[in-house]
Amino acid sequence: MSLDASTTADGERVYTDRTQVERGAEGPFYVVFADADGSSRWGFQCGNCESFDTAMDTMGRIQCTECGNLRKPDEWDAAHE
Repeated sequence: MSLDASTTADGERVYTDRTQVERGAEGPFYVVFADADGSSRWGFQCGNCESFDTAMDTMGRIQCTECGNLRKPDEWDAAHE
């Protein structure tokens, strides 16, 4: 596994795996780890604007709070809207 080292806006060192991808409407979301060996998952990086400021809800929806890139949930239930 090859990880790209980056620093978040908060100064935290994180590692992006560009081979683990979740599809978004405006661009991919890449899996990010807290450690260089990829054993501690940290979150996601938006492939559209490169921001680490993303959020995931309990349905699996991922959204970038910077550009609005959105990954729809795997399973959708109208009762959750």
